[in-house]
Amino acid sequence: MSAARSVTAVAHANIALAKYWGKADTAANMPAVPSLSLTLAALRSTTTVSADPALDADEVTLDGAVATGRARERVVRLLDELRALARSTVRLCVRSHNDFPTAAGLASSASGFAALALAGAHALGTPLAPAKLSAVARRASASAARSLFGGFVVLRLGADAAEPVLDAAAWPLAMVIAVTASGPKSVSSTDGMGHTRATSPYYPAWVAAAPALFDEVERAVRERDLEKLGAASEQSALMMHASMLAARPALVYLSPVTLRAMERVRALRSAGTPAFYTMDAGPHVKVLCEAAAAEGVAEALRSLEGVERVLVSGIGPAAQLVEAGS
Repeated sequence: MSAARSVTAVAHANIALAKYWGKADTAANMPAVPSLSLTLAALRSTTTVSADPALDADEVTLDGAVATGRARERVVRLLDELRALARSTVRLCVRSHNDFPTAAGLASSASGFAALALAGAHALGTPLAPAKLSAVARRASASAARSLFGGFVVLRLGADAAEPVLDAAAWPLAMVIAVTASGPKSVSSTDGMGHTRATSPYYPAWVAAAPALFDEVERAVRERDLEKLGAASEQSALMMHASMLAARPALVYLSPVTLRAMERVRALRSAGTPAFYTMDAGPHVKVLCEAAAAEGVAEALRSLEGVERVLVSGIGPAAQLVEAGS
């Protein structure tokens, strides 16, 4: 490679409906439970990777700040894997930006590492098949394996890569996101998973029960049954958080605003609007509903005290290149 080559990719965050929480193999970053997610059009990571023989070391900038510590190490580890596949030693310059809050419980690592894997492989001149890219991204962030694909996506137990189940056109639902806090969360997902596994007496019960809930979620997606999907998704989220709350000390991602938003969603449902909540490792509430009901759900959440803003998203596409050149 004689000159710098720059490639830009965009990937979208995904929100798990059948939750992923816990690692069966930390070194290989293999999840302890299967998961199914929905890729969201409104949450995007844009990542540019430039391969430049003039660089002595990788350069990594995330949201305008030079990455250090663990954040940089995770990026460089993925780049090293791509270099090994490309049989290259060239150093890379990475510039990544999220158009939504980073490290706040909105799956920014999922979209970020998916975009990085896609752009990095092309920058090194070694395009990889989607399944291989998914496997590379999974080793950096298990959720990132799913963000390589659009629509509804599964990461099965023990699988190296994720796989798509249903695309946006097949079932065009919407997700309404109540953003309830600014800034990064105090405990990262990786640390939270390890703490839950090590100290929560409910963690084994979560791992034992999660596969059956995953089966319910996948079956409901394939049957396009929103009532069944919503019920199973809420149960998955609540069981996951129960395992965290039982950790010692308790791992509490939910806030009073979260609880108010959950109650508002239940009230909407009682009044006849099929709407169902889910929460990841953060205080934000994501609400699954039919596209036609999304604005009404959004308005109901905007009126809640403590909700900073509300995002409405359709189903997102697979990760894609948006610019490539030398």
